[in-house]
Amino acid sequence: MLFYDCSTAPNPRRARMFIAEKGLEIETREVSIAKGEQLSPAFRAINPRATVPVLVTEDGTALAENIAIATYLEARFPEPPLMGITPEEKGRVAMWNAIAEGQGGMAVGEAFRNAHPAMKDRALPGPLDLPQIPEMAERGIRRTHAFFEQLETRLRESPWLAGDGFTLADITAFVFTDFARVVKLRPPEENSATQDWLARMRARPSSSL
Repeated sequence: MLFYDCSTAPNPRRARMFIAEKGLEIETREVSIAKGEQLSPAFRAINPRATVPVLVTEDGTALAENIAIATYLEARFPEPPLMGITPEEKGRVAMWNAIAEGQGGMAVGEAFRNAHPAMKDRALPGPLDLPQIPEMAERGIRRTHAFFEQLETRLRESPWLAGDGFTLADITAFVFTDFARVVKLRPPEENSATQDWLARMRARPSSSL
């Protein structure tokens, strides 16, 4: 297998953490988004959508989305289980992973890509050059605050997002919560359940990747 990574971006970090939690060592190649390497003809031959991460399987299949990479690795290497065991667990992991991605990741992404000077004309990932929309940056900030409150509500009910155990959903929520620093946002200190969860997440070796 071959893993295409970018050490500065949140989405590849999600895959890195998942790989580490599985205890796997996979050959890795760095793709610099800052240098625009994801837009090169060589990389677009691997992933025409010009995004990272990408996992190329042993049979040459290129998997270019986090959920696809996680699903493949979970099926190949089921221990430790990170996507649930029972039907109910699998459903909860999928649900909270989607919430973390849609309500957290997309919110931070809106705020970052529509305001940061480095993202000028790169308001969305992928091959298209698209202009920034300042109003969407403002919306992204409001959505990120709302996500932090949603996270606190859930973590007051459950030690981990999908239930009693650590899963893919926690990786996704942690990476985007941590990445919110790029738009100068942090979960409130008074959100005690979130702060406890963050401490437990940061204690995991994979969180340093």
